Amino acid sequence: MTLINKIWDFIGHNKYWLVVFFGVLIVGITGDNSVLTHWQRLNEIETLEAEINSYNKQYEEDQNMIKRIQTDPHAIAKIAREQYYMKADDEDIFVFSNDYKNEATN
Repeated sequence: MTLINKIWDFIGHNKYWLVVFFGVLIVGITGDNSVLTHWQRLNEIETLEAEINSYNKQYEEDQNMIKRIQTDPHAIAKIAREQYYMKADDEDIFVFSNDYKNEATN
């Protein structure tokens, strides 16, 4: 028996398995449900879950700040001074900046 006849016999007996194998291979490499696309989507899911966690953390911090504002009358003044640089009429504000240090190191 020649090599060609052996190959032909192998293909003849296993042609359905070969079609299934190559079909799965083609679908696994190309298309919307390929392995590469699956890995990309898993990576995107991880990124979005990290973003959700950061938003949840920010939400909790904002909720705590709202509770503080509602219960402590001095909290509004503190937030206005620290975040918005507001002042009372008899106060002066000094804002210290790190710009000079950054320019010196560059």
